[in-house]
Amino acid sequence: MSWESPERLLLLLGVLGLAVWYVFLQRRRSRYAVRFTNLRLLDRVAPDRPGWRRHLPAGLFLAMLALLVLGFARPQAEVRVPRERATVILAVDVSTSMLASDVEPDRLAAAKSAAHRFVDSLPDEFNVGLVAFAGSAAVLVPPGTDRTALHAGIRRLAEGSTGVQGTAIGEAIGTSLEAIRTFDVPGAQEPPPARIVLLSDGANTSGRDPISAAEEAVQDGVPVHTISFGTPSGYVARGGRPIRVPVDGQTLRAVAEQTKGGYHEAGSSDELRAVYEDIGTSVGYRLEKQDISARFIGFGLVLALAAAGGSMLWFSRLP
Repeated sequence: MSWESPERLLLLLGVLGLAVWYVFLQRRRSRYAVRFTNLRLLDRVAPDRPGWRRHLPAGLFLAMLALLVLGFARPQAEVRVPRERATVILAVDVSTSMLASDVEPDRLAAAKSAAHRFVDSLPDEFNVGLVAFAGSAAVLVPPGTDRTALHAGIRRLAEGSTGVQGTAIGEAIGTSLEAIRTFDVPGAQEPPPARIVLLSDGANTSGRDPISAAEEAVQDGVPVHTISFGTPSGYVARGGRPIRVPVDGQTLRAVAEQTKGGYHEAGSSDELRAVYEDIGTSVGYRLEKQDISARFIGFGLVLALAAAGGSMLWFSRLP
């Protein structure tokens, strides 16, 4: 939280002074009453003294003044504001290692299920596209708001659907950037903000260098959020024997750091869904500083009403 007019906070010293003065008057009044009052007679005449209730209206009044001073200083806070438009490219690894069953039922099936949820969590106004990659990359669904086509594309994701073996992370980034560049928003004076969300389980084994592709994303101002999906114990069966395919997220971490995106690790279906929810929040909202003085003023007015109500109830007068 920050303050647009922090010098106005000095008025809190006045509120503190009133609080000290009130305590001083109450202590002096108590000493005077003990010195000059017949306490035994007072107990018979007025056995029910207000006690703490007589201080409550004054305390609420001072708290109200403090809140009004805070509101007068124009507090500001970062508030999440929904983005009106954005372009998101979902890039999913469909290499052979994605068939590993260390994540039930297998990595690719779990990734598809989580991708459906992720797409549904994004605002309807967002343009979302789908890229599949293994040893090469291809746009399965160009960016758009047609969620039916997008869900159909996610269902079509299958191992080896690009026709080339390997894991081409750099190609996936480059293809996603090209899809963003060629997408034109009707009536838009400038392109909406764009993000790439890339899921893979291994290091780059073919195609262009992911770091050079990440540099291209930096030049275009497109952060790349990466998800390293799988566990170190993953394996696939080939030719009747198991082949280990442990997850490797070093390249994905480097890409995310270079493009100022987010790097995430997920070792289960539940973790992957949580990661997508987190990414959806960061993609769908932006942080914006807003004046929140109305909150302090509103709470101050509530305390003022409470102070007045308590005083009228217990003492039949306003504080």
